Amino acid sequence: MKLIPAVALGALLSLAVAACGSATDESAPQGAPFRVVTHAMGETAIPAPPKRVVALDQSFVDAVLTLETPLVGYTTYRAITDGLPDYLGPLAGTYAGDAIPVGALEDPSLEQVAALQPDLIVSAKVRHEALYEQLSRIAPTVFSETTGATWKDNLRLVGRALGEEELAETRIGEYEQRAATIGRKIGEASGGTLPTISVVRFAGEDTVRLYGEKSYSGVVLQDVGFPRPASQPTTDEIAVDVSQERILDLDADHIFVATYPDTTTDGPKAQFTGNPLWGRLRGARHEVSDLTWMSAVGIQGAHAMLDDVARTFSVDPVRP
Repeated sequence: MKLIPAVALGALLSLAVAACGSATDESAPQGAPFRVVTHAMGETAIPAPPKRVVALDQSFVDAVLTLETPLVGYTTYRAITDGLPDYLGPLAGTYAGDAIPVGALEDPSLEQVAALQPDLIVSAKVRHEALYEQLSRIAPTVFSETTGATWKDNLRLVGRALGEEELAETRIGEYEQRAATIGRKIGEASGGTLPTISVVRFAGEDTVRLYGEKSYSGVVLQDVGFPRPASQPTTDEIAVDVSQERILDLDADHIFVATYPDTTTDGPKAQFTGNPLWGRLRGARHEVSDLTWMSAVGIQGAHAMLDDVARTFSVDPVRP
């Protein structure tokens, strides 16, 4: 992160805190704060219902918009560099029409965050633990422990911070019902049993990643009801690396293939797909969006995944 002189940063944060305070004092309840939220970094008092949120991770961008709250700032992440991604749909136009980037995910700008005068900042400890104290001087800050397979709990956390717990549970319930319905339709079309699936990703290394049920995409596909092949390696990790010699470990009735969009991925992917073992995979292979299946990590991204699944198996997408 760009270094800021201590005096200048202190002055900047003091101005930001003063500005945020003047913006919320009139609406803040007398006496008790609007919310006190327990989270990965402790407890945070939120004086009034947030109306200007900065989300420093794409999972939380998704969560804030899902809970129909104005988003004013976000970080860029890999392929997300030219505005908010399409999978966020109309929510982005409605609740983030004026949102601007505040730096890269790995290097958010404290100056840009402060200039937006947010009344809530959300992210994850695994992302920005080192910045928590500085962010908390700008505005009330709430962190989850991590992202990925915990995306539903992270949505619930944001719901607590925004006072939208009921809406969070409603949106999760709608998603889970949709996933189960799509799974039932696929099962009916397949003679009563869902086919096995694998999710693999090419990301520039000399191995391919096989994603398990504890990954983001793994949770979504598990919610549909897809089983994994009995022969597939089991892991408590998000993914396992598979070398060319073990390509057949990727096999399933259907194999979803994501590719990180970078030229460094082209060579390793060509080596894998040119290997004779790749040709021996029996499963049908389906190219899917890396941005949606790997980076979205939220309920709107999950709905976009369900769109892909319904299209792949030619069933009604039952969009809510």
